[in-house]
Amino acid sequence: MRIIAGTNKGRTLKAPKWDGLRPTSDKLRETLFNIIAPYLDGARVLDVFAGTGAIALEALSRGAAAATCIEHDRRAALLIEDNRERCGETERCVIIRDAVERALLTPVAGGPFDIVVLDPPYEYAAIENAVRDAATQRATGGLLVLEHASRVVPPAPAGLVATRTVKSGDSALTFYS
Repeated sequence: MRIIAGTNKGRTLKAPKWDGLRPTSDKLRETLFNIIAPYLDGARVLDVFAGTGAIALEALSRGAAAATCIEHDRRAALLIEDNRERCGETERCVIIRDAVERALLTPVAGGPFDIVVLDPPYEYAAIENAVRDAATQRATGGLLVLEHASRVVPPAPAGLVATRTVKSGDSALTFYS
């Protein structure tokens, strides 16, 4: 895993050494950032189910002003800490170690966010609630993106419209407005 573009281009990120954490592939991350590139300059980014922190750190490398990672797993939060240090982003990348279900119920520090990206485990049961609650963290006109298994129909919580889905192998990105 590496940072694909920007000020930290080529920087290697640590990957998990345990089962159960599925980092976003470099290819899918590149697809995501090619699509959201026009919105990144100076953006505040929320990386939900952050895992390795790769989404947040890629956003910072490409011009985002700040990034916040929400991750419940202690090992993953430590991995994000390692990765943000590798990228020199200890000041601009905040880690919130909490359950997503609880963290999204109140305004997350650093928000509202211009870009919110959710990358839950593909078998996560409460995905519709997570998407709905994450949408409340967006700034007016902000983007909401869900990574999910391509075989799964993305949720459609009340008040949100899936405007685009991009598939890449076993994964897909769905964009909401």
